[in-house]
Amino acid sequence: MAEFNLPTEIVELPSQGKFYAPDNPLSKGNIEMKYMTAKEEDILTNQSYIRDGVVLDKLLQSLIVTKFNYSDLLIGDKNAIMVAARILGYGKDYKFNYLGEEEEIDLSQIDNLPLNEEVEKSTSNNFPFTLPQSENVVTFKLLTHGDEKKIEQELKGLSKLNKNSSPTITTRLKHQITSVNGEEDKAKIREFIDNYLLAQDSRALRERIKDLSPDIDLTFFPQGSDRRVDIPIGISFFWPDV
Repeated sequence: MAEFNLPTEIVELPSQGKFYAPDNPLSKGNIEMKYMTAKEEDILTNQSYIRDGVVLDKLLQSLIVTKFNYSDLLIGDKNAIMVAARILGYGKDYKFNYLGEEEEIDLSQIDNLPLNEEVEKSTSNNFPFTLPQSENVVTFKLLTHGDEKKIEQELKGLSKLNKNSSPTITTRLKHQITSVNGEEDKAKIREFIDNYLLAQDSRALRERIKDLSPDIDLTFFPQGSDRRVDIPIGISFFWPDV
């Protein structure tokens, strides 16, 4: 019987494997991924997956060779896997329109952001932060794909109760803050966020979370500009023929 070889690549994770349990394959700091095949193109055109908003997750899960719980993925690591999937599927050159100008970047040149020194020294996914205005002390964790799905489900539920409500910031923080002044009760943490978290403290906390989060550098210099801006991840990222 004929044997068919499918090439694979090793993808380095921005987290370097930190915050995963020692027995979790992600703790190695890299994963193995295969090149995209016609099977994955079928996934990308699956209308049911697209309608349910799960098409990219289905794609990544199909491309990943390393066996692990997909829900464990830190968001920054998932971003790196997403870019690797695009390269393995349609190549490194990504063309898009930005402010009326056609831009093209080499996705293979996207680097992992350097790990924050505090992250380098940390042994757990739990970080302290003193809110600058109220001086309350909170601890928070870096979100995983599983956390993001829980947030998404909660926001969907809230929108059914009140279509005009969009509590995205507070809902995310309710899943991210793990204690307030030593209090770990989830109901009390939610009460604090809903009623006592000052806007300036909320902004400062979100900036701190962003500073500590392992990720890739999804920015570029537009033509004629000396200021980096976010790379627009549009429909042509995984559907380049659209």
